[in-house]
Amino acid sequence: MDNTGVLIILSGFAGSGKGTIIRELLGRYDNYALSVSATTRSPREGEEEGVHYFFKTEDEFKQMIAKGELLEYANYVGNYYGTPREYVKQQLASGKDVILEIETEGALNIKREYPDAILVFVMPPSVEEIHNRLLRRGTETEEIIEKRMQKAGFEITVVDRYDYLMVNDVLEESVELFNSIVKCQHMAVSRNRDYIEDKKREFEEYLSAKKEK
Repeated sequence: MDNTGVLIILSGFAGSGKGTIIRELLGRYDNYALSVSATTRSPREGEEEGVHYFFKTEDEFKQMIAKGELLEYANYVGNYYGTPREYVKQQLASGKDVILEIETEGALNIKREYPDAILVFVMPPSVEEIHNRLLRRGTETEEIIEKRMQKAGFEITVVDRYDYLMVNDVLEESVELFNSIVKCQHMAVSRNRDYIEDKKREFEEYLSAKKEK
């Protein structure tokens, strides 16, 4: 079977609980690696350089673009976000299932480069709950919250281009569902064609040997 890691792209509305799901996965299973994104956004309280994000100035970020160091990048609510290419390649080759937490534009761009990647979209149970979760964060102004709600209104129009949809109502169920999706992807025929070809050759050799007896 193919031992290369699965690339999972996790997107969702602001306040959908993506980060909480990822923290639970990383805490329970050792097969996951989280890709650390670069961003021009200012750090929030408790966020660490190289752990949550690589915090860059706009000039530094544009240099990364020019050097081809990003797998994808996009501007989201006034800030740049991007995925460092080399880290993802190394982790997949080592057998880790790599999670990218990125918005829809970047997700669809990566899908074109990595057709075997799986796209998972997470949303809260209702539109009202999205707004309530953003309010409970207490980290953003009403103006920013409104921008995020407007962005969510666009994101819902491209969800049908994803592979899986998860409604994050009960955290425990969402975490287990996500892990099940990844386990199933490891068994996809499209990822195991070399293994299948090997088995075909084995059967051919076996049947040929039987005929010769």
